[in-house]
Amino acid sequence: MKLGGFDISASALTAQRLRMDVISANIANAETTRAGYVNGNFVPYRRKVVVMEAAQPKFQDLLGQQLNASSAQGVRVASIREDSAPFKQVYNPTHPDADASGMVYMPNVDMLKEQVDLLAASRSYEANVTALNARKSMFMKALEMGRR
Repeated sequence: MKLGGFDISASALTAQRLRMDVISANIANAETTRAGYVNGNFVPYRRKVVVMEAAQPKFQDLLGQQLNASSAQGVRVASIREDSAPFKQVYNPTHPDADASGMVYMPNVDMLKEQVDLLAASRSYEANVTALNARKSMFMKALEMGRR
């Protein structure tokens, strides 16, 4: 038996959980000026962004569609990309990573943007839990009706 609605919600829950993990890493590294080493110099942490897409159906799902069976696709994480926004420059001549003019390159993490993204991911996660529970409740009611 194919559980299409459950599969869709489960894939969305997994994707949103990963999105929240990446956002948490961005927040944790918002002040990290030495995240990597490039050409003999330390570089700041670069914000990461989760890219999602519709999950590609498998052959068996396409065959099921043709036979009028339920076929769920869901969502999947296509990639985790680095944000290409420029690093922030802060004047702090006492910082160990300051250049000759006293400027320090800071990560391109905007805390407000991260909080908004985290709230959106959290709400999406909650919505999928609600959809999953509603579908479960409908199945349970159908089973109760079948027993009578």
